Amino acid sequence: MAIYTGYIGTYTKGDSKGVYSFTLDTENKKVENIKLAAELGSPTYVTISKDGKTLYAVDKQNDKGGIASFNIDADTASLTQVSTHVSESGSPCHVSVDSGKQYVVTANYHNGKIELYKTDTDGTTSSIVSMNQHSGSGPNVDRQDGPHAHFSGFTPDEKYIVAVDLGTDEIITYEIKEEQLHVVNVLAVKPGSGPRHIEFHPNGKFAYVMTELSNEVIALAYNPENGIFTELHYSLAIPADFTENSQGSAIHVSPDGKFVYAGNRGHNSIAVFSVTEETGELTFVEHVSSAGDWPRDFEIDPSGQFIVSSNQESSNLVLYVRDTETGKLTLLDSDLPVPYPVCVKFLKS
Repeated sequence: MAIYTGYIGTYTKGDSKGVYSFTLDTENKKVENIKLAAELGSPTYVTISKDGKTLYAVDKQNDKGGIASFNIDADTASLTQVSTHVSESGSPCHVSVDSGKQYVVTANYHNGKIELYKTDTDGTTSSIVSMNQHSGSGPNVDRQDGPHAHFSGFTPDEKYIVAVDLGTDEIITYEIKEEQLHVVNVLAVKPGSGPRHIEFHPNGKFAYVMTELSNEVIALAYNPENGIFTELHYSLAIPADFTENSQGSAIHVSPDGKFVYAGNRGHNSIAVFSVTEETGELTFVEHVSSAGDWPRDFEIDPSGQFIVSSNQESSNLVLYVRDTETGKLTLLDSDLPVPYPVCVKFLKS
């Protein structure tokens, strides 16, 4: 049994002031010690370096935006800011860092840009060294009037960067050459589906994309040699007869690769799917109530036994225990207040 530290990115409205921390006690099955870790403007997405020493966060300063980096005190969970870079481009919605802390990459929903920062091992980041502007649109006139990059992250071997664009219905593979982003492949998915986030299977052969507009999970085959994705199938993440507004949110694969979890805002649920590891095929297992309104994100803890989820509009975290054999979730606690929580990340080292 262990105690793990987690961090919550938020919208800084109402009572929210920035990035919050908490602890998960796996023996007593409790989330505790929720507190403000760093004041920052709407750090809606955060990520933690593989060495566990640096947290990178979205930083919004009035009309400007960019990223901030913090040193992590492993004993107290406190954060000390070491750098910030903001520009007129506005704040991104997603941030990732490679395992060697050489590069940070961001996705900007508002302008459809992917931006690459150089970073040092001490956590400080330089200004943007490369930028790529997405172009195009989709059939949903309200949400797909132009490019809306919603995710950018590294492939498992870090040979490529993958970007997901909700506005253009595309999965775009990049490589870095001489510190510049170069497109190597573009996969067009179902028009109007609005892909949002992607997560790789631990075997590196498959990846799963959550669509925001159609509330589906797209199973993809991935070729690490050339960065090319191929569609396998689509799985609906909400009941077929649910006709009210619902928007897909986060997606995560269990550490053993046996299950995929997908969040649904509006239906207010987490969908559970089992994975056929040989083919990547998904089979629906269950829907679990989000125990709150607008489940924006969730994270599986480092032990693989628990999930902590965030409900943005009801301002609460939710703790589930995970059956590692069936994938099913059991609610343990939903009375865990955090103002306007968005992103959940665990410190794993």
